[in-house]
Amino acid sequence: MGESQTFSLPSPSSAIRLAGTRGENLKLIALETGTKLVLRGQDLLIEGTEPEISLCLQIIRALKQLWSQDRAIASVDILAAKQAVEEQRAESWSDRPAITKNHRGGQIQPRTLKQQQYVRDMENHDLIFGIGPAGTGKTFLAAVAAVKALQNQEFERLILTRPAVEAGEKLGFLPGDLQQKVDPYLRPLYDALYELMDPEKIPSLIERGVIEVAPLAYMRGRTLNNAFIIVDEAQNTTISQMKMVLTRLGFNSRMVVTGDVTQIDLPHHQKSGLKMAQKILEGVEGIAFSHFTKSDVVRHPLVQKIVAAYELAEH
Repeated sequence: MGESQTFSLPSPSSAIRLAGTRGENLKLIALETGTKLVLRGQDLLIEGTEPEISLCLQIIRALKQLWSQDRAIASVDILAAKQAVEEQRAESWSDRPAITKNHRGGQIQPRTLKQQQYVRDMENHDLIFGIGPAGTGKTFLAAVAAVKALQNQEFERLILTRPAVEAGEKLGFLPGDLQQKVDPYLRPLYDALYELMDPEKIPSLIERGVIEVAPLAYMRGRTLNNAFIIVDEAQNTTISQMKMVLTRLGFNSRMVVTGDVTQIDLPHHQKSGLKMAQKILEGVEGIAFSHFTKSDVVRHPLVQKIVAAYELAEH
């Protein structure tokens, strides 16, 4: 026999935020907890077994920081809240502070506990590796940390780099001058910058060398002092390229290396520099490794399902 309980929300806007514009949030919470949910004004009627109702209430309370501050709740927040409740870490997940704001004034905060740890690692270490599947926020959060540090004048410049190896395409076969050749590879890094900064200011910062976006080959022979460096798509570095870029780290610099070891586009005879770095550097004091899984995917919920389906097919 099912039970029922009513949860009262403090205002109409908090009820709308929790429910979602088309009720999609309540549908997902009901699906994830096995409950039946009906919202009547500000009162949410919850029907189900005692454990189902308990799980549902814990998820709703974990989401309080969002619905009580009239902030949008995405499906990823609900899934992350459920994961935190199941791991008995709902309180620390609920208290995630915002890292910064985007250029429209919206708050940016880590969505999962793993992301929260990654942000902390970037504040406390000079060399950080973020390894995991697409959509886990590895590159975006690194860009957030870098822009924030640049705005706080902790570093003089921001360097974004990645190896120009993508699905067999060679730079030499792309049309146009060097900048046009490089841009397709660096688009994800530009996308993160445009989300965080006033788009009109970015070209001037690039022109002045405050922000440098370049292929990895351009790092050879340089020492990168007073810089926040992001090495993206690092699974496509060779062993010698990875060693080269890691040894570029200069005084008052921080480097974040991101990649997905399941998405290597190198020719078959070449070993991934990221895999080798993971093997020989994990456990070295002063270096942080953040390992993300499919449960940290913060894109459309279908991305998480796609990652899981591919993982299943590959075993």
